[in-house]
Amino acid sequence: MAKAYERIADDLRDRIHAGELRPGDRLPPETTLVEQYGKSLPTLRQALGLLQTEGLIEKQHGRGNFVRQPRTPVFRTNLRHQWEKDRAREPEDERKATGATEHDTGLELDDLVFYAAYADIEADEELAEIFGVPTGTSMLQRTYRTRYSAEDHPFSLVVSYLVREVVAANPELLDAGNEPWPGGTQNQLFTIGIELDRIEERVSARPPTAEEAEELGLPPGTALIVLGKTSYDTAGRVVEHSFVRLPGDRTELNFTTPLERW
Repeated sequence: MAKAYERIADDLRDRIHAGELRPGDRLPPETTLVEQYGKSLPTLRQALGLLQTEGLIEKQHGRGNFVRQPRTPVFRTNLRHQWEKDRAREPEDERKATGATEHDTGLELDDLVFYAAYADIEADEELAEIFGVPTGTSMLQRTYRTRYSAEDHPFSLVVSYLVREVVAANPELLDAGNEPWPGGTQNQLFTIGIELDRIEERVSARPPTAEEAEELGLPPGTALIVLGKTSYDTAGRVVEHSFVRLPGDRTELNFTTPLERW
């Protein structure tokens, strides 16, 4: 037999799915719900906590509990890399028309708010091993955030690294003011004569830190998808590496692997 808090959660969940409580609606005050269901406040809060964990409601400090607005889903496939490479040598007007985020979300360029910040850092042991360079090598660190203008949280948290000496061949690549760059990283590398041969991606999942959960607006209990993306040029050299953190409640990863015929 279902416990009291589960029955309360079931009823509120049914009301949300039926459209009686719509996205953005404020739930009745907790005192009202206690009277309505005839249960204690701790029992009610267990029910609300369950719905928060499911991502159906969110508690806004000082305001109450609200039906959670559905977030824009992101469908990310590894075929996006060939799509980006095909565009890398296209005219600027065509590259400006759409980018990877629009490709993954179905949104238009005007729907998006983009943020980029660049910093010069020294390679730590992890980056030095990834790039095959000495520890302390000067690196260009690029931080990206892109969100739907109608939402408060970005689609992902991205930090990208390049060897500064390599990209300095084109000074425009050192200026965050040139972002968003039409054609993205593959076109940026094309401007300095680099063609990508392959991209390796390693995917794992873990609980988010408090800071990650806040920045991505993750419901309690939502996993963080962590993607490490390493780009190799045609000489087998690592030319770019990104750490991409994706919200597990609205990101779908799809990997297609062509197989050679017998």
